[in-house]
Amino acid sequence: MKPERTVLVTGCSDGSLGSALALAFHAAGWRVFASARSVSKMAVMKENGIGQVELDVQSSESISRAVKTIQAQTGGSLDALVNNAGLGYSMPIMDTDMGALRQLFELNAYSIVTVSRAFLPLLLASKQAKTLIANNTSGMGMLGCGMPFQGGYSASKAAAASLTESLRMELAPFGVQVVNIVTGRVKSTFFQNSNDAVLPKDSIYTVAREAIEGPMNGRTSVSDREDAEEWAKRVVQDLTSVNPPHLVYRGGQAGTGKLASIFPLGTWDWLFKKWSGIDVLEQELKKRKDHGKS
Repeated sequence: MKPERTVLVTGCSDGSLGSALALAFHAAGWRVFASARSVSKMAVMKENGIGQVELDVQSSESISRAVKTIQAQTGGSLDALVNNAGLGYSMPIMDTDMGALRQLFELNAYSIVTVSRAFLPLLLASKQAKTLIANNTSGMGMLGCGMPFQGGYSASKAAAASLTESLRMELAPFGVQVVNIVTGRVKSTFFQNSNDAVLPKDSIYTVAREAIEGPMNGRTSVSDREDAEEWAKRVVQDLTSVNPPHLVYRGGQAGTGKLASIFPLGTWDWLFKKWSGIDVLEQELKKRKDHGKS
């Protein structure tokens, strides 16, 4: 009988992608440690008999406590770590709060380093031939896929993707496989957990406020958003395959990120303009310009 494989998934609050991943690993027979800043926000994990760990990925003290908790329950090892905790933020770059921008990088990029570093000794102590670190980045972190008014978020996810690629090569000699989960559009509580995006009164973009604030708050068509359960099931299948791919593209429109690396920069501008409301902004600005000439 093979030993039960263990995995820690961060950012598992109810309704999140982390919660869906934890459930999918659980269904696949793994012993799952689901984490969030507050255990009270993981009722679904408790209902399904999944272990809950309090973990604030931005707190060194909290990370240290989580390491000790999992060490005590596994005998000092861990087979897989999924860095899923993250934060969204929508705002034109010229209107972006610098404190919020730093927070994005702290949570979406830097925490990958701090959490992975803390749990690396447990991964190296695993009896599995190969262990795993998987980082949930985003299609918007791919070059050529930076969505307008999501610039800060896209930049933080691009940093996460770059860190992941370097980690992949640096840890490979130690038997640690590192995978970048390039997530597209998925139904979750992502926008509910992000800021309420409202353009400042003096923003140059207020001429098309409604068209721009709608997409910034996720009020767009959800027809191309994959169900979180199905997304997680496919991701876990990818991650637990004999030879996991370096890049896992899952979720609605995730393939756009793959194509972006093939086509010239700017190829998908027309699509991103439509998704973000920039097409309406351009029309409004043209109307004002034409009106000024008359």
